[in-house]
Amino acid sequence: MEPYYSRTMTQDTSRLCKGYLTKKKSDGVLNQMTWPPQSPDLIPIEIVWDELDCRVKGKQPTSAQHMWELLQDCWKIIPDKRVEKWPMMSSPAPTLAISCLYLLFLWAGPKYMQNREPFQLRKTLIVYNFSMVILNFYIAKELLLGARAAGYSYLCQPVSYSNDVNEVRIASALWWYYISKGVEYLDTVFFILRKKINQVSFLHVYHHCTMFILWWIGIKWVPGGQSFFGAGINSSIHVLMYGYYGLAAFGPKIQKFLWWKKYLTIIQMIQFHVTIGHAGHSLYTGCPFPAWMQWALIGYAVTFIILFGNFYYQTYRRTPRLAHKAAKPVTNGVSMETNGYNKLQEVEENGQKQQKKGRAKRE
Repeated sequence: MEPYYSRTMTQDTSRLCKGYLTKKKSDGVLNQMTWPPQSPDLIPIEIVWDELDCRVKGKQPTSAQHMWELLQDCWKIIPDKRVEKWPMMSSPAPTLAISCLYLLFLWAGPKYMQNREPFQLRKTLIVYNFSMVILNFYIAKELLLGARAAGYSYLCQPVSYSNDVNEVRIASALWWYYISKGVEYLDTVFFILRKKINQVSFLHVYHHCTMFILWWIGIKWVPGGQSFFGAGINSSIHVLMYGYYGLAAFGPKIQKFLWWKKYLTIIQMIQFHVTIGHAGHSLYTGCPFPAWMQWALIGYAVTFIILFGNFYYQTYRRTPRLAHKAAKPVTNGVSMETNGYNKLQEVEENGQKQQKKGRAKRE
């Protein structure tokens, strides 16, 4: 039976493709065309459902097991075949399992640390943060150089599922970006081990948990094209962000020079507005990139603008000015990107630091 995606579907094409199909129809050669698996305007669930309906009519399954096998076969026509055998990509199970363990640690970690002294983890944080700087710099570099070599457009770039060396390079960089979102779960682990529980806010958890899961979907279906734009901007910002955290981990001698934390928040908020504008432009011009992903991206960015805007207001507008000046820079997470909530942990009076009772554990 002819696969669903090889049939011509004028009703589901983007504006750019409609004109081409109309011309082909007038030439009398429309039936000679085939359609790629990843149609730009089709939602994957629709493709799977229509393909399943076609196969059920053809094979007439007689058991639930047979039906399940047909559904699995239909699902396999959707993902990008290039990434199918890459680590973590054959199934969503590893990503979901890691995310569930993360949520479990959010519940169990504070209980475990409740009657224990906090870990200091200074050396660990320095190594971790600067490792994240290197990783994000590599991702940003690969996306930029790969996109330039492939001749990508910054306004509208469809996904190419070819094995061209530059396309595979971009897909690989995006896969590393997805992996980095899983590594960032350690931000929360370090907060809890250091008993900085107040910094594990809703925004912190929402950002970390959703990014890792959603980027698995992105790599599975669209590891290229427009995807490079947002990932490239975000990884560049993460170079600055983790650089800040790494420097702050050295202690007060360095922290007094880190006056620019506020501007990391501003840059992040600008990023989300740019992302919405970029996705909106693609939808308006009919760019042949999955429209459902563009709409989802816009909705996702709006939630961050609301949450980060609230964080910015609470931290830099509502907090008394003198108290804000006296605040000690907190390493690894006093930012909308990894926390979303800032609370004064220590204040300095007459040049002497008031230490909390109890000693922190060393590494």
